[in-house]
Amino acid sequence: MSEVIIGRDRERAAISGLVESTAGRVLVVRGEAGVGKSALLEEAAELAVRDGHLVSRITGVEAESELPYSGLHQLLYQLLPLNDDIRVALDVITGRRPGDAPSVMTLGITVLELLSDLATRRPVLVTLDDGQWLDDSSADVFGFVGRRIGSIPVKLLVAVRDEVVSRFDSAVLPEISVGPLTDEDAVRLLDRHHPSLDERVRQWVLDQALGNPLALLELPSLAGDAGLPRTLHHLYGSRIAALSDAARAELLMGALDGVGSRPGDDRPKPRHRMRNVDEAVACGLLTAEPITGDVTFRHPLVRSSVVRMATPEQCRAAHRALADVHRDDLERRAIHLAAACVAPDEEVARALEAAADSAIRRGGAIAAVGWLTRAAELSQDAEERARRLSYATFLSGYAARPGSALPPVHLTSGPDAAVNAIHQAFFEDGDVRSAHRQVMAAIEGLNGEPTETLTRLQVLLLAISQYAADPVLWTEAHKTLASLGHLVTEQTQIYSNTWSDVILHGRGWAGPLERTAANLRDREPWDVTRLATAAYHLDILSQYRPHLERVADRELATGTAFSGMLMLQMILLDQIGSGDWDAAVQTGERALALEIEHGRHLLAHQTRAHLAQLAALRGQIAQALELRAEADAWARPRGVGFITNLADSIAVTAALSAGDYEAAYRHSVDITTPGTFRPYCGPASRSLLDLVEAALHTGRTEEARRHALAARDAGFADLTPRLALTCYGALAMTASSEGEAAEMFARATSHPAAARFPFETARIQLAHGIRLRHARERIAARPILAHAAETFERLGATSWAERASAELRIDGATPLVSASHLSLTWQERRIADLAASGLTNKEIGARLHLSPRTVSSHLYRIFPKLGVTTRAALRDAMNRPDHVSASND
Repeated sequence: MSEVIIGRDRERAAISGLVESTAGRVLVVRGEAGVGKSALLEEAAELAVRDGHLVSRITGVEAESELPYSGLHQLLYQLLPLNDDIRVALDVITGRRPGDAPSVMTLGITVLELLSDLATRRPVLVTLDDGQWLDDSSADVFGFVGRRIGSIPVKLLVAVRDEVVSRFDSAVLPEISVGPLTDEDAVRLLDRHHPSLDERVRQWVLDQALGNPLALLELPSLAGDAGLPRTLHHLYGSRIAALSDAARAELLMGALDGVGSRPGDDRPKPRHRMRNVDEAVACGLLTAEPITGDVTFRHPLVRSSVVRMATPEQCRAAHRALADVHRDDLERRAIHLAAACVAPDEEVARALEAAADSAIRRGGAIAAVGWLTRAAELSQDAEERARRLSYATFLSGYAARPGSALPPVHLTSGPDAAVNAIHQAFFEDGDVRSAHRQVMAAIEGLNGEPTETLTRLQVLLLAISQYAADPVLWTEAHKTLASLGHLVTEQTQIYSNTWSDVILHGRGWAGPLERTAANLRDREPWDVTRLATAAYHLDILSQYRPHLERVADRELATGTAFSGMLMLQMILLDQIGSGDWDAAVQTGERALALEIEHGRHLLAHQTRAHLAQLAALRGQIAQALELRAEADAWARPRGVGFITNLADSIAVTAALSAGDYEAAYRHSVDITTPGTFRPYCGPASRSLLDLVEAALHTGRTEEARRHALAARDAGFADLTPRLALTCYGALAMTASSEGEAAEMFARATSHPAAARFPFETARIQLAHGIRLRHARERIAARPILAHAAETFERLGATSWAERASAELRIDGATPLVSASHLSLTWQERRIADLAASGLTNKEIGARLHLSPRTVSSHLYRIFPKLGVTTRAALRDAMNRPDHVSASND
């Protein structure tokens, strides 16, 4: 192939260097149609084959650009056989197997691992032609891979057209631009392929081609025409027009079905096999594979020219035939059926809606908006048309992205347009009371008609009420839902009772929530985030975090971006609660950047508040107060009580971290008074230990005890896991007798939540250790204080760690964390503690939401770190106070 390419010395040198490199390389080749990008990729492939590379060729097809992961499917299909994990991922993203579609990051890592494994045997080259037509999901995965292949002998070469916007425009990958040939090279190319041209014709071709190689090769055949075709597509027009009707029909079906543009473009799914097209091969429109006889388009422009020249009826007939080819493929069949319709057709509308639902669950919400809009157009029933258009409108609000053009949804009035407008304005501006009034009026305007729109309005009302954190607004919301009776689903009741006030309404809803969330992968992304929010309020979010982590990236890339941002917030909250604080900072910073980019200012200030709370926990007081001030200044004038309550809680935490207990007490009673829990204020119950500890340190023992007893009487012990833990801890701190203190402390530290909420557990241990020291039970106090100090140290709660270490020194011990314990990760320490307590791998897995095999793998690494070989020895290692040595003072 190299002798066919004229010129292009710079481009060929760059591509040759990529192929010959021993390290991983990536290059995006840009240029206009016909400039020779495909020839450069083909030369690279031939060079790579000669050098012993495994070569995978992928081609983007405009007809598949809306099918999520169709491009990635091409790559994985060519690399068969796949291992079980990759096979499962492939089946899930293509809809052949139920399950959670992996995120872009997960898929990117999977592809990297696959390519890395292949590259251990031989270097790999992946060429991607017509990258501008690759579906967004696949393009994001290839971009992820391209930014990370430097350490493995894998090369990625991508060709894209300049004039078409694509995801590779923002992929931040190395690029090279392919421009027109120089005058000298243009003459050489023309003379090589058309040496006998009349001089007049020769000069005309050179003038008209302007250095475009494809034009130089094809224009001589048009030299007798009156002038140059308007576009390069017309170069093939006369040849296509000269074909028989049957041959043109075959080419049209091949073009609409995405048949490749050169030999070797194998497709993983059934395609229309073009037959009886010898005349198209003879006139240079198709290329025939000598061995298999398969035919492919000579150039991508041939394929698009065939489509442009076909009449609308010819295209519809081809789509009808292709729908039958893909009768077992939900999404492809629906797309072809829709393209074949000119009049309303309820069967096709249902097929398109089913395809949209499938795409939504696989992270393809952007494509689903267009399919739902088309389904509405094809609906025969007016109510169904309105419902589908409403669905598309609702979805567009969740899937909208800055600078992206979603398929237009022609719904500017009506209830769903109101839902979107209120939703958008609320999360941008945070005007709680205005949004609340508008939603209440919209619900009243529906007159109790049982529609999906009514359900969406109910949930939006609850979300606004949650952010308001106002008893008056919550009371109105509950009354409105009560008036709707059976029109309120159990799922909406879960949201109503958990998002509002867990103490007043949350009891007994954990079971219904867990049943509803049993199959999250079958839920729409907005339902996933709503259920996760309910799980957070019930302190059982950790069991759903793995699913959130799997799908958040996917939703942010090609799905419902708004849901993706909410998922990041839920992940952040669970990371804070479970002690994964370093990861929480990264998640929070990522969420904040996205929320600012998307203009979701309410979410951005909420994230600032969570990051401020985390900074306060870690003793980063200045940062915490700065973030708190920014969030509070925005939220307080707008009446966003959820954030202002968080701001008050941040002030408490910052004061406790600084050891200013008087200030901590003043801020605590601003949240709730001792002995009560302010209704519809989340921090009122979550700050139980804060108020009790601040009261005890400032001599307000009666207030502290009253508050602990109020928690007991409110049923904290069987309300949520975290509230049970803190209730027992508060009772232990305020107990009037040592016997009660010991009993409550034992209940707290043996509670299943103790391992899931390490900061709270360490606080309870620190307080009890101090109590034991005051009671002159120093030997008993040391391991408890040491365990608290180690936990604080691991978390990065520096002021708390210093406080625990100071107590150890007062107790006559020098805090010295053993090297073996230091070598354990936080997760390993949690597992080791539970294993030492006598739990089986299955029981540990159920408690930490891990598989027994994963627990076993952790223990396999833990045993050598601690120098033990049995569980009995592990128990001794974890329980002995060898990380505390006696002081010589």
